[in-house]
Amino acid sequence: MSNKFACSIKRIRFDENYEPANSTRLTTNFANLARGESREENLRRTLAMINNRFNSLATVDNPKGDRYSLEIDIISAEIDIEGNGQTFPFIETLKSTIIDHQTGERIEGMIGNSFSSYVRDYDFSVVLPALGCKFNEMPEDFGDLHGKLYLHLVNSDVFKAEFKKQPVICLSVSTTKTYYQTANVHPVLGVEYTNDDYSRTDAYFAKMGLSVRYFKPQGANAPLAFYCAGDLLRDYTDFELISAISTMESFQRIYRPEIYNTNSPAGVVYQPSLSYGDYSLTRVVYDRVERGQLAVKQGKWTEENFIKPYKHILDEWAANFKVETAQKNQAA
Repeated sequence: MSNKFACSIKRIRFDENYEPANSTRLTTNFANLARGESREENLRRTLAMINNRFNSLATVDNPKGDRYSLEIDIISAEIDIEGNGQTFPFIETLKSTIIDHQTGERIEGMIGNSFSSYVRDYDFSVVLPALGCKFNEMPEDFGDLHGKLYLHLVNSDVFKAEFKKQPVICLSVSTTKTYYQTANVHPVLGVEYTNDDYSRTDAYFAKMGLSVRYFKPQGANAPLAFYCAGDLLRDYTDFELISAISTMESFQRIYRPEIYNTNSPAGVVYQPSLSYGDYSLTRVVYDRVERGQLAVKQGKWTEENFIKPYKHILDEWAANFKVETAQKNQAA
């Protein structure tokens, strides 16, 4: 008996031997680093950055700053639209496990962190340009299908069997918005920032049932955007939060050094800018121009291999999908 819209999950270890799978988006943080002549050195240095950052925040009983390291798995979720065994690579995120080298204990880290989606490439790189949307403009139904597919995945029995908690997605703050420091300070996440208007990305993630908060951890140069379905401050352990910060801040220092690897931290009023000149480069090699070009190619590939072939099925499924049902299942 066919099982339409069935989800499946695969794990791939992200280490210095990592090689992207054929189904992986090449613009993904982890995949982009694992290409070219510098791939092994890129991966080794990135993992060292992540581990060092984790230890800089997990300082209790850690005098040498080397007690912990992270094992990171790439979680690849695929979806079978017709129930015929033909799957489409839908979402990739990261799952970390914390290794305590003093006790030998393995501790749960965050699920989520980075977020990779072919359908998101299609929405931003194909749909918006085709509609002629101007800066921060978008149609009312923008992201509806993607949001419903995401909710379908994270509320599926397959996902719940693998993970005890809902993902927390951590991204760079938007260069189109101004952020204001608040008096709220979290012992792990650091100083909270706010803004007076959702960015287009914030609105897109809201369709996935995720709300956003912005925090600048101790020692960081800029706030990070944390997207969460529940209560970010109460639902996750300190170690889970530190694992998300150390992983994603390291990626952002590589990809957006103008924001996250500057020589001075964000002030009380902060306007992120990729034209800011006072920053340092990491020793990790990547091609940001190529990364942008690949997003367009991958969006068009998604249109030809997923959106167009399954349009009628996707439209009917989305019309009957109830967000309230998914949320009730999540709470059950």
